Amino acid sequence: MHSAGYNPHIGLYALSVLSFLLVSGPADQAAAWAALSGDKKAAIKSEYNAAGVSVIVSAFGATDAPTSGGADPVATANTMAQFVLDNQLDGIDVDYEDLTAMNARDGGAEAWLVSFTRTLREKLPKGHYLLTHAPVAPWFSPVFNTTGAYLTVHQNAGNLIDWYNVQFYNQGDDMYTTCDGLLTTAGGFWPGSALLEIAQAGVPLSKLVIGKYAAVGGGASGFMDPYALGECVAQARELGWGAGIMAWEYPDADSEWIKAARGSAFPL
Repeated sequence: MHSAGYNPHIGLYALSVLSFLLVSGPADQAAAWAALSGDKKAAIKSEYNAAGVSVIVSAFGATDAPTSGGADPVATANTMAQFVLDNQLDGIDVDYEDLTAMNARDGGAEAWLVSFTRTLREKLPKGHYLLTHAPVAPWFSPVFNTTGAYLTVHQNAGNLIDWYNVQFYNQGDDMYTTCDGLLTTAGGFWPGSALLEIAQAGVPLSKLVIGKYAAVGGGASGFMDPYALGECVAQARELGWGAGIMAWEYPDADSEWIKAARGSAFPL
């Protein structure tokens, strides 16, 4: 779902996410979108929305560390929510990857995220705007149980979050590369962080989107061929899951990729 441009394969995805909106302002495709005229934005949005596709912006990403950098969560949320409103977008995805803050395990990252999320939702009402998060899967692991990581975020602000685009990649060799490791028993570096294990920890399956990168070289670890991923998705579907798939990134995650990854679980 994270898009590096305007995806012509609309209709196969339900969401196109423009990266990135940083603390310092829009960059990459978020900046390109902001530079368009109001009429051009409206025309593109109309085409996407008519096909059932929402267009949102991704906040932060791997290069931005808002908590460690001292950004105020309320002020940052107000600024980013205003960007959504000013640029005719359907919402925002919080791709928070401030590893220094979360790895400190002192509760600071969790408190920052809860405050940030609550403020976003005040300006972007539920039912009118999408508000999603894209945490890495280990942040649901019991390894972080001293302060809870994303389990704490979910407990305190989960009712405000539409769903989680969980990043099941870049977390160590052999993590999340088989159906068992992805769905039922993560093991390895991050026990308790497979899809069903996260659900058992209290996060509804309906809010857990499976995130993968689409092409070899698109990430450091966790790659799965889309056809193999499609088999896992089908297994998850049989186990009661149906939240969907997130892909990093277009154009690697093109129509052929998503057709394969959807497999028999989400037939076209």
